[in-house]
Amino acid sequence: MDEEQRFLREAVSLARSNMENGGCPFGAVVVKDGEVIATGVNEMGRTGDPTSHAELNALRAAAKALQSLRLEGCAVYASGQPCPMCLAAMRMAGITEIAYAHSNAQAEPYGLSTSAIYGNWPSRSRNRPCAFAMYVLKRKMRCRFMTNGRNGNRQS
Repeated sequence: MDEEQRFLREAVSLARSNMENGGCPFGAVVVKDGEVIATGVNEMGRTGDPTSHAELNALRAAAKALQSLRLEGCAVYASGQPCPMCLAAMRMAGITEIAYAHSNAQAEPYGLSTSAIYGNWPSRSRNRPCAFAMYVLKRKMRCRFMTNGRNGNRQS
């Protein structure tokens, strides 16, 4: 069995164990240099945290293990197709290799697909209503991050 299959099977095994323990069937593995450095499972129901996806929990554990927010050189193997939030977090962390075992199409009959988010974001739909807008703040209301940090002068 090649490494990709081995890591995908580990992610699926984590998902099965999580499901047996009352969680959602999602697991993820972060690998660097052929070694598993972190794992995660979906803990949304247990934690009440809507961002507690398997991939994000694995990224948090990997960042802690490597003592770095940057995870270049790491790969993520997930039991299911990552949602847009998880994909964005992986890309922001510098991960460029992502593999998954089950697609959104395979998850759809079980109500576990995130395909509606991909297809409708940021527009509104009957199933996923969402208002998404940018508002320009008046100069006085801009946050501190709008300063350049060196001399405190405001940027336009």
